[in-house]
Amino acid sequence: MKIYMMRHGETAWNAENRILGSTDIPLNEKGREQARIAARELKDTHFDMIYTSLLSRAKETGLAVAALQEDCQVFHEACLNENDFGEFEGKDRLSEEYQSEKRKCFKRYPGGESFLDVAARVYPFIKGLLDDPALQDKTVLIVSHGGICRVISSYFRDMENEEFITFAMPNCGCQLVYSD
Repeated sequence: MKIYMMRHGETAWNAENRILGSTDIPLNEKGREQARIAARELKDTHFDMIYTSLLSRAKETGLAVAALQEDCQVFHEACLNENDFGEFEGKDRLSEEYQSEKRKCFKRYPGGESFLDVAARVYPFIKGLLDDPALQDKTVLIVSHGGICRVISSYFRDMENEEFITFAMPNCGCQLVYSD
């Protein structure tokens, strides 16, 4: 089995450096172009399955990749939705208050989720993929969000707190995270 992870293309809020979590903001034109470019770059990597979050930015990115694949199934999973940043949704990503809260990994964002809450829904999904005998010879792509990519990465390798907090995945960045 091989598992790749990919972040969705750019949205208006990404371009404005606003915190984007569970709010369903679609791709902007640049994000759509990033998804088309990524799909072309990945067309020679056959994906048997693509899993996306329920949020439109991840769905659209995943569907762009799937459009250039043969015999690829696409599934949408709520557990892959981005972290709910609560009262920080839509606020400036570089604000001191947000940067301070972000470092409190075990604490929920006011009105939202903690990184532990996110791991509690993402880790069982990853374990389910790894444990499924029908997937052992398959190649899977997970199209989600920066925070979800951070958590997926932490599933497969140990990360110190600072590395976890500063982990970044560019829009339409894609990487192989598991290969047996």
